[in-house]
Amino acid sequence: MSAPDKQAVKQYLQQLQTRICDELSLVDGKQQFVEDTWQRAEGGGGASRVMTEGAVIEKGGVNFSHVMGEALPVSATAHRPELAGRSFEAMGVSLVIHPHNPFVPTSHANVRFFIAEKEGEAPVWWFGGGYDLTPYYGFEEDCQHWHQTAKTACEPFGQEIYPKYKKWCDDYFYLKHRGEPRGVGGLFFDDLNHMGFEQSFAFMQAVGDSYTKAYIPIVEKRKNTPYTEQEKQFQLYRRGRYVEFNLVYDRGTLFGLQTGGRTESILMSLPPLVRWEYDWHPEPGSKEADLYDKYLITKEWV
Repeated sequence: MSAPDKQAVKQYLQQLQTRICDELSLVDGKQQFVEDTWQRAEGGGGASRVMTEGAVIEKGGVNFSHVMGEALPVSATAHRPELAGRSFEAMGVSLVIHPHNPFVPTSHANVRFFIAEKEGEAPVWWFGGGYDLTPYYGFEEDCQHWHQTAKTACEPFGQEIYPKYKKWCDDYFYLKHRGEPRGVGGLFFDDLNHMGFEQSFAFMQAVGDSYTKAYIPIVEKRKNTPYTEQEKQFQLYRRGRYVEFNLVYDRGTLFGLQTGGRTESILMSLPPLVRWEYDWHPEPGSKEADLYDKYLITKEWV
């Protein structure tokens, strides 16, 4: 098994961040991503690139981080005792795009690498990541395109990969307190190292490279759809579920806060506007009810 090449992973991630920002800026046509670099007192840092009030993107963030430390906090090693007493490095690209138009779904993607080392012992390392789609008004063909792109990215690595990571995504992006999924899923994987470093790294790259192929055609198709104030208000209501998931369940958010990460960068995934309604339910037979009945369900899209 080949030794992990940390520098190659970092170089890929930085290039991925630039490529995604360039492609999304072209789609938006009005705004560019503005970069904010930051350092972490405990070690490492990153670059947050944020777009606000674009023509298409209401708020988008594409964050690269590479943080390190002499030891992980107890909260992070409680379930992984083999990591105790090891120095660590964690690097990744994480992004969330919140569009203006309620007919364009929100999307999230993340690819990351973690390694913990101790002199005289083999390193403990793994890759993780994936992407998921959160529509407000569903379109069957958009969901099929999203999942087909994900499936195509997985296929060179084995026929079992897409079904396994699709199910993991469905299970992970689930709001237990609401009894509903966050969206229509995609891919989610973590602790990936069984393929060896080179194949695991290649898989992470396949996922990272396929994100814009999955998302941008949907944005292009829906970005000029006319919408009403009522439809915008429904989008803001559903964004509340996004906030709830990220603050209650999301592993990346919790890890970042537990390890003293930069709060602004960790929480850049939150939408700029959101609303909650007490005990609200959609009108039966409405387009809003369609989201719950036809899309926020466990389903094989391809």
